[in-house]
Amino acid sequence: MTGSRYVLDVAQREFLTVLRTRALLAVAVGYVLLVGGAAWLAGTGSYLALVLDLLTPVELLVPVLAFAVGYRALLADRESGELQTIRTCPVSGHWYVFGVYLGRAVVVVGVVVVGHAVAGAAVPMAGESTLSVVASHATVDSPALYLRYVLVTALFALVALSLALLVSATARSSRAGLALATGAVVALVAGLDGALLGSLTAGVVPPDAATALLGLSPNTAYRSLVFELSVAPTGVTVPEGHSAILGGVALITWLVAALGFASVLAWR
Repeated sequence: MTGSRYVLDVAQREFLTVLRTRALLAVAVGYVLLVGGAAWLAGTGSYLALVLDLLTPVELLVPVLAFAVGYRALLADRESGELQTIRTCPVSGHWYVFGVYLGRAVVVVGVVVVGHAVAGAAVPMAGESTLSVVASHATVDSPALYLRYVLVTALFALVALSLALLVSATARSSRAGLALATGAVVALVAGLDGALLGSLTAGVVPPDAATALLGLSPNTAYRSLVFELSVAPTGVTVPEGHSAILGGVALITWLVAALGFASVLAWR
């Protein structure tokens, strides 16, 4: 059995596992309803306003979705004993972990895209834009800017899922996995940024170093990408920060590093 073929087999298994798990389907439906419902209730008349409305809640909802789908992915195989059977196959740990990641990533990205498609459909139905910058620059507010936001959000979801698999590979029991997943979501949403800001206030870290480190956290990198790719082109003044290139590199680095460590830990 070749590594590439094994990846596809495992990915299909994981994809079907998620579809057969009612709790995960409920989480997916909840994400779509929350994101889409928020847009329809707000009645936002521009894509720029929609991006700004969704940015903060999506920073919380995406990690919750990704960890719900991924935190038991590797742990379940270890607890059920299936991992011992998989280890007898002529395949390395990184192919196994990548197959698990790929199957669940299809679900997570699909849910994110569907949720934001439902939200984006509310814009043409809402009438005139309520933002002055859009009213004065009619050509800058376009679906292309919203599409950039959706793509960046999908990348953020992939990073969160890779961290969820790292938690799954680290945990030794279901209870420990749930505790680690909860702590990781809190750290991802507020903990990393809060700790860095606290160290800056306390004078532990120099301002220049804290600013650089803060820009490397997943959430800050995600925000910087959204601001530069979807908000700044409209003419709206955005907070000064790191470039889109640095934000993209930071997110990809988190993704690759998390999957790499997960591959090592899952195959112990």
